[in-house]
Amino acid sequence: MNKIARSVRLWFAPQRIREEGDTPDYRFSLANERTFLAWIRTALALIGGGFAVDQFLPELVWGVRAGLALGLLAAGVLCALRAVNHWVRCERAMRRGEDLPVSRFPTLLSLVVAVVAVAMVVVVLFGWEGV
Repeated sequence: MNKIARSVRLWFAPQRIREEGDTPDYRFSLANERTFLAWIRTALALIGGGFAVDQFLPELVWGVRAGLALGLLAAGVLCALRAVNHWVRCERAMRRGEDLPVSRFPTLLSLVVAVVAVAMVVVVLFGWEGV
């Protein structure tokens, strides 16, 4: 079975992670869980921001409003999926005594949020008439 399918299967059967390696100090597992929850809070904030842009900025031209909202919503969806994937990968690495996995996802997420924020700054500075 390929690595992606195995990883996704572990999302829905986390008890199977216990079959790998040794049990780490529980503080590390709890820290991993807190990190997961922080990613989920970030995902919820991004999703809420996407809905807020769509609902509370009706003066914006539809394409701009939809683009900003969809950018935030997509970032929220990706963040939520990444949260569980990162949790599984870190838990497995700790149990195996391996280095924790690295990822470019935080950079990607930061860039998406920055692009949307710059677009919002332009809207705020120059108004939404005609935008």
